[in-house]
Amino acid sequence: MPNTRLSFKEMCAKFAVTPRTLRYYEYIELLQPDKEGRSRFYGAREIARMTLILRGRKFGFLLEEMRQWLSIYDQKGTKAQMDMFVEMADRKLIELKEQKIQLDQTLNELEELRVKTASLAAKI
Repeated sequence: MPNTRLSFKEMCAKFAVTPRTLRYYEYIELLQPDKEGRSRFYGAREIARMTLILRGRKFGFLLEEMRQWLSIYDQKGTKAQMDMFVEMADRKLIELKEQKIQLDQTLNELEELRVKTASLAAKI
């Protein structure tokens, strides 16, 4: 992949994102494509960053968190970036586990209410 260069349109297609999304990621400095006139080209670094950005979004990380995390690599290197990811992941795991507990409680309450309502409706 070292010599891979994708055009703007190819990048959108590869990652199934809209042109607006790709431009926004560039605007907030998540991506920094090479520019030739009005054309943008995305090399291996930007393709890898986009993969990480979309993975981070899947896990629920904020774009600002992703921007800061990606900038750590340029400033302090791989170890610092990995350490920061572990901290981010720990926080996100706690948050998601709490949401799961709340969701399980809501599902149980809804199931109980549904059973009671169905029972009452059958008697009418």
